[in-house]
Amino acid sequence: MSGQSLRSGDWVILSTLLGGAALLFFLSTLAQSFLAPDKGQDAHWLLSLFLNLLGYATIFLPGYYVIQYVKNSSYLDTGPSSCLSPLVRLCVQGTEYDNLNEDVPAEKEKKSEAEEVARSAIQEAMSVLFCGAGLIGSYGAWGYLQEKIMTTNYEDSEGNKGMYKNSQFLVFVNRILAFFIALVVMNLQRQPRHRAPLFKYSYCSLSNIMSSWCQYEALKYVSFPTQVLAKASKVIPVMAMGKVVSNKKYEFYEYVVAVLISLGMVAFLFGKSGDSSHPDQSTTFSGFIILVGYMCFDSFTSNWQGALYTEYKMSSIQMMAGVNLFSCLLTSVSLLQQGVFVTSFAFMSQYSGFTFDCVTLSICSAVGQLFIFHTISSYGPVVFTIIMTCRQVVSVVLSCIMFHHALAPVAVIGIFIIFSALTLKIYCGYKMKMKKKAASSVSKI
Repeated sequence: MSGQSLRSGDWVILSTLLGGAALLFFLSTLAQSFLAPDKGQDAHWLLSLFLNLLGYATIFLPGYYVIQYVKNSSYLDTGPSSCLSPLVRLCVQGTEYDNLNEDVPAEKEKKSEAEEVARSAIQEAMSVLFCGAGLIGSYGAWGYLQEKIMTTNYEDSEGNKGMYKNSQFLVFVNRILAFFIALVVMNLQRQPRHRAPLFKYSYCSLSNIMSSWCQYEALKYVSFPTQVLAKASKVIPVMAMGKVVSNKKYEFYEYVVAVLISLGMVAFLFGKSGDSSHPDQSTTFSGFIILVGYMCFDSFTSNWQGALYTEYKMSSIQMMAGVNLFSCLLTSVSLLQQGVFVTSFAFMSQYSGFTFDCVTLSICSAVGQLFIFHTISSYGPVVFTIIMTCRQVVSVVLSCIMFHHALAPVAVIGIFIIFSALTLKIYCGYKMKMKKKAASSVSKI
């Protein structure tokens, strides 16, 4: 490698990346200085979104032109190898299996005979309870801290009060810890050979950042129970996105569930109309728009990740590392341009309670992701969905108790309809799966 030098194509790539990023960084910083609100005033969510997207463009636009150059110029197929070409190949083309029997994905490996020995019913129940407690505990605490950070005034030792406002910094803190934990797990556990081009993670990383940003930002305008139920209703945009991205076909019961969830959300929001916590109708409308954005971005994330799993057969931990790698890169550049690191660290040094909550929030998020992967790999998506549905119920109840959210009877009925529809979806999905499995067994005979 030491004897390899840069060739002409390398200089084109480096100049595009560094020159383009430097120019966009300067323009974005300039826009920030002109558009940023006066000191002490909060930026409107649309302005915050625009400035965030300018920061992401600093990475995306030069990266896009580099990818196009590599593909159109046959950079990887012509000319001698250089010190830059392996990195370009990893980012743009990925790797291929040299042997069909080599590096079988870890999630597809056959279990050893010892692992296939059936465990006792008590051991199985205890293991499921452990997964349930881990998921409900980590994400229950995460939801509570999420609402607390975005809606609570922190107080320092001198009695000064302040409320933290920047949602993107919270996303960054969550992602950098999750990335670190994914790297640790990857070094402790054997992983399949990674084949996917790294740039393909950037799409679902951006949508994942945006969905998380919408979650935090929505809490400035709507209550946490409203947000949780909107998340429970994401089956509707997921189905729509599945039609658009993968042209999926759905069963009749799935359409029934979608209709019931829609009715439940209407009843819940109608029952919330008498809640005095958010009397401004324009505020409520902003919250609605942000929640719609969350569901769209989150739906794209799950569908894109599903397509990557199907095509490249990576492990869940590799997916976690790849997505969080780009999330850290995108958010850090945007935060640097807006000067948020300085103001956020100053806030953390002044309000120790915020620092504790922020770190704990990140730990809960990262641990929750590990429980997700363990539960799905051990017991499948049906058990995982049941546990997460229970977690949503717990989160709504906990939020209503801790933050005194009043619910009208109509809103309670809406909650009941939504979670009943989710239960119906789980039951019908399980019965459909068993029916197909039985039919498959009969056809083999």
